[in-house]
Amino acid sequence: MGHPVLRQVADPVQDPTAPQVHALIRNMIETMQDADGAGLAAPQVHVPRRVVIFHVPEERAGDTEESAPTPLTVLINPEIEPLTEEKELGWEGCLSVPGLIGAVPRFTKIRYSGLAPDGSRVERVAEDFHARVVQHECDHLDGTLYPQRMTDMSLLIFQEELRHGSPEPMREPTEEETEPV
Repeated sequence: MGHPVLRQVADPVQDPTAPQVHALIRNMIETMQDADGAGLAAPQVHVPRRVVIFHVPEERAGDTEESAPTPLTVLINPEIEPLTEEKELGWEGCLSVPGLIGAVPRFTKIRYSGLAPDGSRVERVAEDFHARVVQHECDHLDGTLYPQRMTDMSLLIFQEELRHGSPEPMREPTEEETEPV
């Protein structure tokens, strides 16, 4: 957090089949696997290009086709379209914000599209964690880190606190909590 490349809008990739793009993707995959992450965006490895990678492991998958386990996916020049106005708070961490997690509102159902490394078109509908990880990674392409999406900064905590028990369940604040002091 704080590196200038994480605060800027990433540039589109002109040729997804270019050798330097494939080298970037290999580097990103290795970095994500080393960090045991679910996703990574090119700006996180200090490359200001519109490339993200992600996967949805079995333990994070849901029961529907749109939230099922998803193998490693590479998206070049991705676009997201919310398919509902409904948002849900969920805990997120980030390799660019080490040691912290926060409760972030995200659309519960999206359609995303982009290019694969061979130049073919990828288009999917995603729900639940699948939708969350895509939105999180694509935010990096626009210079946005998850704390900037948070609506309640009291729900930004140290990951270390998870060892002492789960964070307080997420809920809507009461009227008393939202009144000005």
